[in-house]
Amino acid sequence: MDERPKRKHPRLKAYDYSQAGAYFVTFCTKDKRCLLSSVGRGAPAPPRVVLTAYGEIVDTLIQNIPAVYPGVVLEHDVIMPSHVHLLLRMESEDSGGPGAARPTVQTIVGGIKSITTPRIGASIWQPSFYDHIVRNESDFLRIWTYIDTNPAEWAEDRYCSGEGAAL
Repeated sequence: MDERPKRKHPRLKAYDYSQAGAYFVTFCTKDKRCLLSSVGRGAPAPPRVVLTAYGEIVDTLIQNIPAVYPGVVLEHDVIMPSHVHLLLRMESEDSGGPGAARPTVQTIVGGIKSITTPRIGASIWQPSFYDHIVRNESDFLRIWTYIDTNPAEWAEDRYCSGEGAAL
């Protein structure tokens, strides 16, 4: 008998994740290993995120989202040691061009994860991801600020394992 807990599906069942709107997305490394960056501290300057070689690969893919997925705008992002935050905006339904399939949030995150695996030589990602449908301008601004301040909060992050661990 399988004793593992049943995984809850984090997406809204009837929601079309390709429709126009803004989405906040977070995805984590497997076992929350610190593989993507380090957060430098230095008063009085704000903390600075320094990408690892893996983080550079992920960053290249993230920065290419608008080119790979027409009609998707990368509003804001940060690559933390063990996770990535994205603020994406899907433009109107017709922005992908005639006959173009509109990407979903799942397609975009899945693409980043699947392309990094052969480039790194191993899978580094936890399954699934967290998403939040941005409801209004104040929600958007709250998320933007959260992404901006996430590096400063890194000292309080207790969920990272294997600081600087190699694969």
